[in-house]
Amino acid sequence: MLVLETGWNDLEPGESIAVNGVCLTVTEFARGGRATFFVSPETLSRTSLGRLASGAKVNLERSVRLESRLSGHLVQGHVDGKARLTSISPEGGAHRLELALPAELARYCVEKGSIALDGISLTINSLAAGEGETRIGVTIIPHTWEHTNLNTARPGDDINVEVDVMAKYVERLCQPYLKP
Repeated sequence: MLVLETGWNDLEPGESIAVNGVCLTVTEFARGGRATFFVSPETLSRTSLGRLASGAKVNLERSVRLESRLSGHLVQGHVDGKARLTSISPEGGAHRLELALPAELARYCVEKGSIALDGISLTINSLAAGEGETRIGVTIIPHTWEHTNLNTARPGDDINVEVDVMAKYVERLCQPYLKP
């Protein structure tokens, strides 16, 4: 179980909420904003939720309704895996983050393409393939830095990753044509 103080007073059991980019279902809700979520072993194995300490800052996002404006890329809250944060450096008022991304996720990434890190829709600024992993760089603008939990992340931390779902669909659709 994961229990969070959400700040929302209108959640309902069964509603989907992204917690650090992980789509979870509200199982219980108290009017003061406290929500309870069941976290499966599958979710714990693929995400960084298992390392959360009591009182940790998390990113929360409610699901978009079909009539809502889409601001950013399509993010489902279906985490594909984890990347390791390797460095954080100031860059002209912003912050540049570099992460080591496993090869099985890197194939869905392109420079200036989209990626979600802890549920935050971001643009990939750089890609450098290495042995077994790819280094990616993203820029975090001051507003995002101040309003998300990325400002608490430290090199060595695992960050939840959701790659672009469209890239996964394209790969799947092209597979029959790539076989000899």
